[in-house]
This record gives sequence, C-alpha cells and structure tokens, in this order.
Amino acid sequence: MQTPTNIITGFLGSGKTTAILNLLKNKPANENWAVLVNEFGEIGIDGAILTQQGTLVKQVPGGCMCCAAGVPTSVAITSLLRSKPDRLIIEPTGLGHADKILATLTSEQFREHIDLKVTIALVDPRNLSNPKYLTNDNFIEQLSIADVVIGNKVDLSTAADIDAFNDWVAKQDPPKIDAHLVENGHFPIEILDNIRRNDPNQRVNLHTHHGDIAKPLTLSSGQHVLRRENSGQGYYSCGWLFSAQVEFCFDELLSMLSDLTAERIKGVMKTDKGVMTLNISHGVVSVSEASMSAKESRIEVIDSQKLPWEQLDAILQQLAGLS
Repeated sequence: MQTPTNIITGFLGSGKTTAILNLLKNKPANENWAVLVNEFGEIGIDGAILTQQGTLVKQVPGGCMCCAAGVPTSVAITSLLRSKPDRLIIEPTGLGHADKILATLTSEQFREHIDLKVTIALVDPRNLSNPKYLTNDNFIEQLSIADVVIGNKVDLSTAADIDAFNDWVAKQDPPKIDAHLVENGHFPIEILDNIRRNDPNQRVNLHTHHGDIAKPLTLSSGQHVLRRENSGQGYYSCGWLFSAQVEFCFDELLSMLSDLTAERIKGVMKTDKGVMTLNISHGVVSVSEASMSAKESRIEVIDSQKLPWEQLDAILQQLAGLS
C-alpha cells in the first residue's frame, strides 16, 4: 500500500511550519498523518511545535536532509511509514536542497511505498523583487521543483509585491499546476491530492555525503542548558535547549528577542505566562500559547551573519536564572 506524500518546501521564513499546522488542524478527523521535519539548526524547534497537534513527528536536525543526514532521513521515513499513516508530510529545511529529498522519495527504495503527490513551495511575494533571494540557488531551486506555489503573507505585501508574484507565476515554463495568494499559510487542503506535473526539464539527482550523522540532543542529568551552532548555505545558527526546571519571564524574554537583528528566531519556551511559541521573522513578531505543555524550552536564532553567540548565551542564561 502506498502512502500519499507531499513535500512542503520554501525558503527561510516563508511560513512552512504555520502552513503545516493549518493542514493538521483541518485534516479529516478519521485520518492519522505523520510529519518528517528537517531543520537547519541543531535544536529542533519545528518538531516541538508540530507535536502539539498530536501528530507523529520525526526530526532530522542539522541542515539539508540528504547532505547532512542522508541515512537518518531514510531511517526516519521508513519508521514513519511503518506506522501506516494516511498521509506523510515532509518539511525540508528552508536552507537545504529540496530536490535531494525529492530524489530520495522517488528512488527504488521508496517507490513502492510512497504515492508522491504535488510538491508545494511557499514564497513571500516580497522576496521576488529582492536580488538577495533571486540570486540564491536554494531559493530558485525550491520554486523550480514545486508543482504548486503559494504566495504567503499577502497581508504584509504591497500591490507591487503581488504583481511580482503574479508575473513570476505567469512566466513559468512549464506552468505550475496551481498558485494561490494567502495569509498565514492558509491554503485549500484539497491541493495536497493533486497529481504532480510531468516536467521533462526537471533533473533530480541523488546526492551522497560523508559527514557526521546528526544525533538527537538530550540534556544529561543535572544539566540545565545545552547550546549548539551550525553554519552553511551562507547562514549561521545557534540554538539552546533548556531543562524543564527552567522558566523565563515572558516580558523580559520577548523584549530581548525583539531587539535582535537576526533574520529568524523560533522557540517554544516555558514562561511565567505559560508555554509560548515564539516566531520572529524579519522583525515581525508572532507569539501564541502552545496547545500543550513542553518538557523543555527550545530556541534557535538564524542569520546571514555570525552573531555574538557568547554574549547572547550569557543573556539567555541570566534570564533563565542560571547565572
């Protein structure tokens, strides 16, 4: 039996996780879905957020799914398929090569087990006029392999941004199956079952990598904080994992994070106001109460410049009452 499977890709900050959360909230009540999450950072924020929906989630942290962790990715997919989900959603890192996971899913290993449906790419229309993105190979690749393109965050976009999105869609050859302009990652769930396009120009090659295999991060007994850094694709990340005993002052934490100039900050944090999900992208702050308690606090900061991690570490530890 083949499992319907979708790749939901998009560059850093395009809203992939929010879109997947929306899909999980609106899936048929009688269906069980599974999600495989890959993140550029080492801490694993998206998996913690998506688990709140009671969905079976597996994470492959530390960069591109195939480049950084090809073996763990295949193992994770196999494990999820054994649970016999009604659908499998795969979220590659926004800074990775989505074509590599596409090649993995269409390889002989999974061909008999996966019914690969459309690949969906989310894009912030504002980025389609920005040379920083238009010259980025990963940004270009993610949009090129997509069967469906979702222009997200239209509430933050100008009329010129919307025109740029529509012009881009109209120029695609071969054309995309579908395109939508949406807010907050809300797009019709029916899109998931669309059939992939037959693109004779699409070339997807398997890639091998002989680097270290990513290992799950855990705190040892008596340890209250763990920090990990990663870099690649012209970006740098630093993430923190705090023990369940640590509680942050919400107001102080949000004030400090809002002052950072980083391109992306994500976290699931235990605070004096409850467990909160934090999402800061290009200066736009989004905060929501988590739907379930978190055993640990996790936060990841990503930027195109290496930030003063030691200084930030000292501030976070002070806010956590650890120094």
